[in-house]
Amino acid sequence: MQVTILLGSAKKKGNTSTVLGWVEEELKSLGHDVERIYLNNKSIAGCLGCAKCREKADEIACVQKDDALEIMGKMISSDVVLYASPIYFWGSSSQIKALIDRCYSLVTNYHHPGHTSLMEGKRIGLLITGADAYEDNAEGLFAAFKRIADFLLAKNSGELYIGECSVPSELSPAVKKKALELAQSLVS
Repeated sequence: MQVTILLGSAKKKGNTSTVLGWVEEELKSLGHDVERIYLNNKSIAGCLGCAKCREKADEIACVQKDDALEIMGKMISSDVVLYASPIYFWGSSSQIKALIDRCYSLVTNYHHPGHTSLMEGKRIGLLITGADAYEDNAEGLFAAFKRIADFLLAKNSGELYIGECSVPSELSPAVKKKALELAQSLVS
């Protein structure tokens, strides 16, 4: 399978990237092609809400010409897409949030007959890291991700929250085990 990983952290060697590395190693050991896209280096403008993308259901018809178009193209051509981000103010980072908002251009007729998505049937997953516990912190983000999967007509194939961590050196073998389990759930 082709797996596209969207890293929405500003840190290339932080907690999210470290856990993501274990996920990638496992996916590669299982024979899958993996591409990590570091979103912090990309130019991704926020959605304009102009709805021009609604005019064409069979292509990415966003009027903005930036890196989001290429990234969404890779998402569409992949079998699996993993969104990875630290949690900031009870949500994902701005780097990944901008891309998620632009995915509005991948769907037509939401909540109406003929609801279509260029991501229909794709497997998607979510990896979030944070300094606090899941409770009173990450629930809303994971609830929103389930709605995103429904919106995209995608299959939510795995979710992982790694909380109460501050630096990569403090990540335990139990965290690595959870990362490997996430990788397996994405492709099984």
